[in-house]
Amino acid sequence: MTYLSTALKAVAALLTVATFLPLVPTDLGFVRSLDFPRLQIAVALSACILALLVTSRDATAVILSIAMLAALALQGSHILPFTPLAATQAKAAESCDAGDRVSLVVLNVLQSNRDYGVTLDLIERQSPDIVLLLETNAGWQSAMAPLRDRYPNKVEQPQDNTYGLLFYSRLPLRDPTIRFLLQKDVPSLRTTIVLPSGEAVTFHGLHPRPPHPGHSSAPRDGELVMVAREVARTKGPTIVAGDLNDVAWSRTNQLFQNLSGLLDPRQGRGLFATFHAQYPFARWPLDHIFFSEHFLLVDMERLDDVGSDHFPITVSLCRAPHAPARHDAPTASEKDHRDAKEAIEAVR
Repeated sequence: MTYLSTALKAVAALLTVATFLPLVPTDLGFVRSLDFPRLQIAVALSACILALLVTSRDATAVILSIAMLAALALQGSHILPFTPLAATQAKAAESCDAGDRVSLVVLNVLQSNRDYGVTLDLIERQSPDIVLLLETNAGWQSAMAPLRDRYPNKVEQPQDNTYGLLFYSRLPLRDPTIRFLLQKDVPSLRTTIVLPSGEAVTFHGLHPRPPHPGHSSAPRDGELVMVAREVARTKGPTIVAGDLNDVAWSRTNQLFQNLSGLLDPRQGRGLFATFHAQYPFARWPLDHIFFSEHFLLVDMERLDDVGSDHFPITVSLCRAPHAPARHDAPTASEKDHRDAKEAIEAVR
């Protein structure tokens, strides 16, 4: 029992540190990557509190249990907004004219994945208006050729470094542009999509590099801030989608929303965890579709496994003139603008 109690105390200390460490303002990949498994850490904290109180009730165990309760409360405060217990941020559409509707599928295909047919079948079943495929190389570009008949408007940027992208649209495009915002080998897409109603919508497709031990989060954070600032300047109907390599509850994600004013359909609905598809015990919301207050949400769904380490995600939106009055869109504070400036400077 002594050995078990000692081990549990060590685990308790590690879990507590892992909870509070991301509060430190740093770009260190090891620290920032601790934002991802908040749900898993919360579950581990709950189990460890119970186990420690059963095996040991000395002063150290009591102190650690109190610290873990505080850590659990902090983890819960991050996760709760992304459950049905919270209010929805993006309001739902009760009806929508066909000309005002736009649907999209976003999928990080996993470059080494060769189940091309499964992805093609999924896109055929879903039949979205636009498709964004990430981590695509020349092999994926060739395999997705059948999409060109149904999606006459395309932007293809295949790359072998896991940052290629393929974009297909049955809706007309204006000025589609591949950009390298902060890193010369990490592309992003900006284009205007024209809805059947004639309304123009700005679309950004992103896949910044992730933070992990040994690699700074600065490039990812800086790219998200740059796009958020751009969205705020343009002000019109906007969609930002992709594998952002950031979880819904991170401070960078919150900064992105505050600066851009975009809405997260996950809030008040669920995690819609898209990664990792093969490991149910290690999943978090990594792929995102944000949109401006000009839209209402028709539907959102995480789709079936297609052989990637990511699940596809689909969203259907309605462009509605009355939508802004229904939303309480995020806004940026002076601190947010200071943090944004620092994020850009950290990369440059």
